[in-house]
Amino acid sequence: MNLTHFNDKGRARMVDVGDKSQTDRVAVARGYILMAEKTIETVKNGGIKKGDVLSVAQVGGIMGAKKTWDLIPMCHNILIDGADINFTVDSDRIWVEAKVRTTGKTGIEMEALTAVSVACLSIYDMCKAIDKKMIIGDIKLIRKTGGKSDFSLGE
Repeated sequence: MNLTHFNDKGRARMVDVGDKSQTDRVAVARGYILMAEKTIETVKNGGIKKGDVLSVAQVGGIMGAKKTWDLIPMCHNILIDGADINFTVDSDRIWVEAKVRTTGKTGIEMEALTAVSVACLSIYDMCKAIDKKMIIGDIKLIRKTGGKSDFSLGE
């Protein structure tokens, strides 16, 4: 398997996608932030002094998806057709799932992964005053469609 982000001299390059066809592409990524039950309850009850944690994380995740090209060195600037973030609150963690869609020449996986990462980091930032032991984990691509190959973890 060849790594596409290296030129013939072994140096980094941005892949040329100019000859690729435009296709509808969707990526879904997921991760969580583990926290104390007391922190979960404070989030659910709206007791975090900085504001509504999940609303801020929703906007942060979408903004992260939109800025992926600016954060990850070899990512293309992709026009995002849509991005959505969903949260599932368990007793000890908040699950974050991002679905990002584009019609383009290259994938949208990095945007979905970045959306989850930034949403989790936003939650961390909002809650760190009351819980310094939070852990962000298991951020992964769940599925992608479009382009040369589809992918699914089968979840």
